[in-house]
Amino acid sequence: MHFNHYSVHGAHLAADLANLERNAPANLVRAALRRHKVANAELDSEAARADLLRWADRLDACFGLPADDRLFDLVNDLLEESAGSPYISAHDGRPHLHYRMPDAGIVARIRAITSSGLAQVICGDGADRLGRCERAGCEVAFVDVSRNGRRSYCSVRCANTAAVARHRARAAAR
Repeated sequence: MHFNHYSVHGAHLAADLANLERNAPANLVRAALRRHKVANAELDSEAARADLLRWADRLDACFGLPADDRLFDLVNDLLEESAGSPYISAHDGRPHLHYRMPDAGIVARIRAITSSGLAQVICGDGADRLGRCERAGCEVAFVDVSRNGRRSYCSVRCANTAAVARHRARAAAR
């Protein structure tokens, strides 16, 4: 599989938003948006922050599920609520899709970016690429961009922690 930067951008943003605490303060939400270079990433009100965090909760439900109708229905519902008119932009020198939302605010734009990003990953690279960390006690959502698509942990740290726990459990069983 070959991942296109633009096809997974929205999915990575979706994962980062899904991993925010549901009461995350505005500065942490803005920081997540800026990490993904979301233009005009200022939330203009407390209501916008709360709305975006409710959306993040819905995004969170899309990670770690099998490729079946339940996942497809979740993402289709997100797409339906955020549908815009896609258009090609080459503002950075490479053509890619943007999703136009007439007079859309920041939350509507993020809905379009994240729902389309999830759909692109599911249709292009497979739903199994929308993972959830398998280490006990960690449920971080992530987009698996590894070559073989078999990533099970959100980070090397979690993979190592799980390996040490397995090793200790085997040693104790002896």
